[in-house]
Formats: sequence, C-alpha cells, structure tokens
Amino acid sequence: MKYMYDLAIIGGGPGGYVAAERAGAKGLKVVLIEKKALGGVCLNEGCIPTKTLLYSAKLYDNAFGGVKYGIEAKEVGFDFSKMMSRKQKVVNKLVGGVGAKMKMFKVKTIHDKAIIKGRTQQGIEITTSQEDIIASNLLICTGSEAFIPPIPGLDNLSDVILTNREILQLKQRPASLVIIGGGVIGMEFASFFNSLGAKVTVVEMMDEILGGMDVELSGMLRQMYAKKGIEFNLQSKVTKVDGNHVTFQKDGTVHTVSAEKILVSVGRKPVIEGYGLENLNIELHKGGIKVDEKMRTNIPMCMRLVT
Repeated sequence: MKYMYDLAIIGGGPGGYVAAERAGAKGLKVVLIEKKALGGVCLNEGCIPTKTLLYSAKLYDNAFGGVKYGIEAKEVGFDFSKMMSRKQKVVNKLVGGVGAKMKMFKVKTIHDKAIIKGRTQQGIEITTSQEDIIASNLLICTGSEAFIPPIPGLDNLSDVILTNREILQLKQRPASLVIIGGGVIGMEFASFFNSLGAKVTVVEMMDEILGGMDVELSGMLRQMYAKKGIEFNLQSKVTKVDGNHVTFQKDGTVHTVSAEKILVSVGRKPVIEGYGLENLNIELHKGGIKVDEKMRTNIPMCMRLVT
C-alpha cells in the first residue's frame, strides 16, 4: 500500500521541521522523514550542545575570576561526565519539543532512511522501511556534515581523530587537543576545553581565525584566547596526520604538534548521497544540488532547502 501526501520532507533539521510545521499549519498532509533525531546538526551536534557546554565552562571560569570582585571560591572542580550529561538532557528536551510540534500540526514523522524511487503521474515515489510514499511535492533538507580534507592520515576517523559529532560524545576531558581549523566550530571547542585545563593548539591555514568575521574583532578574540593559553599557528597548512601527531608547514618550515585528541573542523559539505537523487535526474552543482533563486531544482515539485 502506498500512502499519499501533499508534501514529503526528507531531513528533520531546522529547515525541514519548520517547513513541516508551516505546511501542516496550512492544512497540508505532510510527512517528515528523518533517519536520526529531529532537530538536525544544530540541535544535536552543533549550536545547542556547544552553547550548553560553554555555559558550564563559563561558570567554571567565573569561579576562578571572582577574586577581584571580592568572591573567593576554594577547591573548585568540575565533573566532565555531569557536564556532558546535562548537555544531553538539554538536547533531548528540545528534540522532544520538536516532536511535540510535529504532532500539534499533524505532521507524520518517520524515523528512517528515505530513498527516492522516481516520479510517476501521481507524484514522487519515496520508500522507507515503514511505508511507501507518493508525494505531490518533495522538499530535500538533508543538511550537511563535517568535511574531511584529503590529507594523509585523515582517511579514516578513529578514537583520536574526531569531528564535531564525536567530540560531543567524549567520556573524559582530553589532556591536550589539536584543532585543525580555526573557524566557529573549532574556536567553540577550543574555548571549552581550554577553560577545563586542556592544552589546546589551533592550526589554521588562513591569516586569521574565524574567517568571514571582522578581522579586527577576530584578532582581538585570538589575543584574548592566547592570554588564556591557547596556542595558535596561523598561515599553517596541515600536510599529514600520523596517530596523535599533526604535521604542518608554516613559513616554509615543517612543524609537528602532538595531542591526545585531534579535532577536524575545516568546514561542512552537503549531504546528498544515498537518497536516490539520481532516480529523479536532479542536477548537481559543486558537490550539492543545483537550485534557482527560489530553491527549486530542475525537477518540478522538488525543492532543496539550504539553511
């Protein structure tokens, strides 16, 4: 049996679930298909968990910085496992909130992988393990994932080499951390682990951290972080990763830095493989789905939402 919907949405991140909410509010019959937890990267592996952890680190920092305000805190410590547990509780609560919203607007939620089978006169055919779907319209909101650059030694992630996803699942605070990439993601984790006493080294290829941000502000932030003990290597190109060792070139000289853990945070790439896009002959462009100014693909009834 095939189930008919006005709109099928693949991907339950900020783009997907908000679109589902709006469409449901307008009375459309909507199905939202998400293979992991609702909320996407931001809620589960990005903005929300990092901000939650940074707040814990801020409280820990404040305990040490209260002397000038006449506040003395003796024998201050932290429990890393409790910080991570609180982070997960915050995430779970918000994920539950998204699920409640979907029920409120009568959006059918399927937790499974969606495969696009093709297009018929009835609409776009999509299959999951729970039900086969025919949708009059399709919205692709499959999001992004960490980009792993083609650097020798980064071929396979390990318990040493991490992305934003794995580092949020650590059970213990690493004594030292090398971060490849000084963008927003890298600097958030640099700040967090530095506050907890880890030795943090940032290796950034550009002239300054936080590319795209005002250069003067970026420089000021870097100086503040440097005073807290974070080591920066700018204009440095990583050439090899071997176990716990990161080799990079700077000013024509080869350097190597070692750490207990290595975080790769050099950017994101679109997630488009494995969904059967080829069955619709959707045009691709620069590693992503080609869309016009209204986010429409070359296939009628099919759109791609970029958040």
